[in-house]
Order: sequence, then C-alpha cells, then structure tokens
Amino acid sequence: MVPQLRPKLELLTQDAVERIVDEAYELLRDPGVRIHSDEALELLADAGATVDRESRVARIPPHLARQAVESAPSSFHLYNTAGEPVVHYGGDDVHFDPGSAAIKILDHGTTRSRPPLTADFVRYIKLADMLPQLDAVSTALVCADVPKAMADLYRLYLVLRYSSKPVVTGAFAVETWAIMKDLLVAVMGSEEALAAKPIAIFDVCPSPPLLWSDITCQNLIDCARHGVPAELVSMPLAGATGPATLVGSVVQHTAENLSGLTIHQLAKPGSPIVWGGSPSAFDMRTGTTPMGAMETLMIDMAYTQVGKSLGLPTHAYMGMSDAKIMDVQCGFESGIGTVLAALAGINMVSGAGMLDFESCFSLEKLVVDCEIIGQARRLVRGMDVSEEPLALHIIRQVGHAGNFLATEHTRRWFRKELVMPSAVVDRDFRRTWEGKGAKSAAQRAHERVEELIGAYEPHPMPAEVLKTLERITLQAAKVCGLDGLPPV
Repeated sequence: MVPQLRPKLELLTQDAVERIVDEAYELLRDPGVRIHSDEALELLADAGATVDRESRVARIPPHLARQAVESAPSSFHLYNTAGEPVVHYGGDDVHFDPGSAAIKILDHGTTRSRPPLTADFVRYIKLADMLPQLDAVSTALVCADVPKAMADLYRLYLVLRYSSKPVVTGAFAVETWAIMKDLLVAVMGSEEALAAKPIAIFDVCPSPPLLWSDITCQNLIDCARHGVPAELVSMPLAGATGPATLVGSVVQHTAENLSGLTIHQLAKPGSPIVWGGSPSAFDMRTGTTPMGAMETLMIDMAYTQVGKSLGLPTHAYMGMSDAKIMDVQCGFESGIGTVLAALAGINMVSGAGMLDFESCFSLEKLVVDCEIIGQARRLVRGMDVSEEPLALHIIRQVGHAGNFLATEHTRRWFRKELVMPSAVVDRDFRRTWEGKGAKSAAQRAHERVEELIGAYEPHPMPAEVLKTLERITLQAAKVCGLDGLPPV
C-alpha cells in the first residue's frame, strides 16, 4: 500500500514537452544565440558550433546541447555554514527562499516605498534567518548606502555575517563575482571545501531573446570552473520580448536555458546547474510585467515541466504580488503562486516578501508568505493512508455519540496531520479576536516581525573568519571611494 498520496500538477502532455524541446534545439541551430563573450564563443567554436565573429552569433548543433544536458547533474545539495545539507535540488523536493534584488522597501503602515539601507538589510536577514519555513535566504535588497559597483558583494557580506542558511545570490559584474567567491571561501575555508559543500548559488540571466551579455556569460563560466552552483534565469516577456503565446515563450525560455547550459558544461562538465527563470506575461494596457498573473505562473509551471523532463533541478520566481501594499491583491496573488509552485514540484521557489513587479520588499509580507508556505507544504505532503484499517477501528471505538477528542488516536495524530500557524493567522472566535485588539493580519505580521528580530541570536563565527570577511569587503569599498562600511 502507498503510505502517502502526493498531489501534483502538470500543464503539458508529454508530446507537448517533446515538441517544445525539439523546437528549442532547432532555435539553437537557427537563428542561433548572440553571445557577447569571447571566451564563451571560443568554447562553442572549439566544440563544433558555427560562430560568426562579426555578428557574435553562435549556431549550436543540437547534439552539443544534448551532450550538455546529459553531463549536467540531476541533483545536488546546498549546505548551511556548518556543512549540513539543507536544500536538495532534484526530484520533486520543494524549498523556499525570499525574492531577490529589491531596490525599494515598504515600511509597515506606509504606502510609499523607499530605497533600502544597510540597517534595513540587517533587519531583513535576521528575520529570514529566524523563519523556519525558509530553507535558504537570498540577497533580497540592494542597499542604497553603498556604491552600485559593490552592491552585489556587500549584500552577500551581510548575509554571511548574519545567517547560517544557504544563500541565493548573483553578481552584477565580472569583477565582483571573484570577490563574492572569496567571501564564500573565507567562510568554508578553501575553494575545494566550497565546491564540495556549496553554501551559495548564483543566478545567471540571459537577455531575451536569445542573447547572453559578457557579464552573465562570464559569471556562468566562473561558476562552472569553481564548482559553485549556477541557476539559469531566462525571462522572456510574452508578447514583448517573447512570443505572445504562453507555449511560445516556453519554447524561447527552453532555448535560452539550453544555450546557457551548453556554455556552462563546456566550461566544466558535471558542474551543478539549475533550470530556472523569471519570465512574465506582458500587460498590454499598462506596459507592465505582472509576476502575480495566472499566465506568468503557467509559463513557470510549464518550463519547470520541461526542465524535469530533461532530468534537471528546477527553480522559479513565484509567490510574489504586483500589489504596492499588504492588501487583498497581495494575499491572493501570493497564495495562488506559492501553492501552484509547490504542486509543480519546483525545487527552489523564490519570491517570498516581494511586491510591485519584483522591485519592492516587505518584511511583513515575508512573514505572511511563510504562513502560506507552511500551508502549501502541507498540501504537497498529501494524505497519509498508512493506517490499516484507515478508520474502521477508531470510528467503531467512539461509536455514534462519542467524542474523538478524548481518544489516544487523536492525541497521536492531530499534530502530524495539522499545520499549526503562528499568531499571524487568526483562528479565534470573534469575541476573542476583539478582546485581543481586533488586529488586522498586517498588524499581526508586524508584531511577528518585531518578535522574531528581537529573538535573533548571532551565529558563532570564528574571529579570523569575520576579520577576513570585513577585510575583503572593506578593500572593495575603498576601491569604490569609501573609507569604511556603513554602520550596522
């Protein structure tokens, strides 16, 4: 007997998946991919691709991309700073981390967002470290009180100082990737230790349609050669920078990810890489990219199905809202996206805490999203049918007028079967709710934010490691014209 029945959602037939992949392979050959990286063009040319140096277009033969798919690992782990496996990229295992790279933050009780500062990032990372529903953290905010040239490495520095969880991050330049790698090495002790037990994964983003910049291409190659996991983030906009049909954008997404996968595996076969993305529908009325739209979520689930068919780990940006504040729209968009991501079996779901077309972050939304994550996880855990018989004995024992609350069976099962939310979720009678102040979910979320940040305790870090992190970051800051780092 199967002990657990796990629900799963797929949008495409196997025939449709095969047609998408076949057309994507054909796109790699014609029209090919424009690549603004000399090193990547050399790798492709040496492997048998036809490269036009003047146009910088590489025509990649399908067999070359198929070899890359075969050489990429089907699964791997991310570790915490203690060296323990925490995140499993592979199969239908589902994990969650906050959204990334917000340039604004929304304070509780306000309707206007503002640029985040170092103090905001520290509050965020303390909160994220304390939330048990988050398997990993992300470099979620871009601090406005440091120069842009060091913004990527600075936020990784802050994460490593205040959290022991794995981190989803990304570099904004060729030069800063190496500095970020040095920060990770400082924590793990050596490049070999980092490759053996990676604590970070780097997003690498092609530009739609079918283009790789020099920066992202070099980041991809550097990740491969150092054994640091890379996460492909293709992002066609259906009807704008990709076909208007949802399946057409999935074809383009597949081609873009296959091109990156090929470059990555040519740099070092067997290096870990994830089939991810951040595509979107395109709202023709407003010119915006709605991350909470059902069409966006459908593209995400479809490309996930394609990635799984290729035997690759998966990622998606879901569970976000395009609302500007914590309102009804925020709740229903975030809830729908999170549940669908879990049902699709996406290995890493990024997006908790994000508002306003992936540009704004809210600590209160992060807390609410974690309650949604708990419910979504309960859904995909499915129904336990391991008892034999299922209920015959206990129903007979209680009889027609009995009380199930008093039975040993209930004491044994209710904590296993029910997810108990925090006080953010109201399940009181109305009179009890009124007696507690008749607080809204947003108010309760704010109280939870302050409670968790207040309970945060620093993770032990050897003094020499902390000094190394500070030295590397301060050296980068001085190159950018700063005499010191912002106060935390």
